Amino acid sequence: MAQLRPGPPEAPFPCPLPGAREGRDPARAIKRGPSRVPAELVAATQRDRLYDGLVHTVAEKGYANARVTDICQAAGVTRPVFYALFDGKEDAFLATYRHGTHVLLRMMDAAYDAARDWQQGARASLGVLLELLARVPAFATMALVEIDAVGPRAREERARLLRHFHHFFAQAPTPPPPAEADELISAVVGGIYSTLCGYVADGRTAELPGQLPHLSFFLLAPFLGPAAASAALLSDSGATAKAP
Repeated sequence: MAQLRPGPPEAPFPCPLPGAREGRDPARAIKRGPSRVPAELVAATQRDRLYDGLVHTVAEKGYANARVTDICQAAGVTRPVFYALFDGKEDAFLATYRHGTHVLLRMMDAAYDAARDWQQGARASLGVLLELLARVPAFATMALVEIDAVGPRAREERARLLRHFHHFFAQAPTPPPPAEADELISAVVGGIYSTLCGYVADGRTAELPGQLPHLSFFLLAPFLGPAAASAALLSDSGATAKAP
């Protein structure tokens, strides 16, 4: 099963997450003058550049201090274009967040679906999440830390995202009593999410992939039991182990 592997910081990585590129990336420059580029393509390119510009601006300045002018400058896009695409800063933030989390979930789903069983799939999807956040720390800051400054609509978006993560537990073993499956899953998802937020807020986003063994154990143990969870992780890493 293919998994994303950490690479050197300078290594190219074709990541579609917002913030993976600079908004003013010359490869997406739209030439002036008469053009046969369809208007829909121009708008899509400008929107993508604004996604990137917003991520970098919010990560650098914080949501409260990020101005529409700053976002436009980071994206190389004019204010009239910004307001043709978004109602304002909050609307642009939410659109960027939805787009970025959709990308994350799509890549996590692919890793999960390629696995041979639930425990491998859950661990693989978690590994993809950690790796992508580490590779695009500006998006991690924007989506996990600065979202708290946006308001009720952003909190609703985050709640929907966390609820979607329950999908990765659909094939998990039934937890032992007295645990209720849905409540247990919410606790596990919330615990992992809180850990990620802490690392990102502390400026330790690059360390997230190294937390995969610990977070995987936290994910598996409530459903498999501690001994079986340890054995599963050792087996996945290529070692052999016997549960006592």
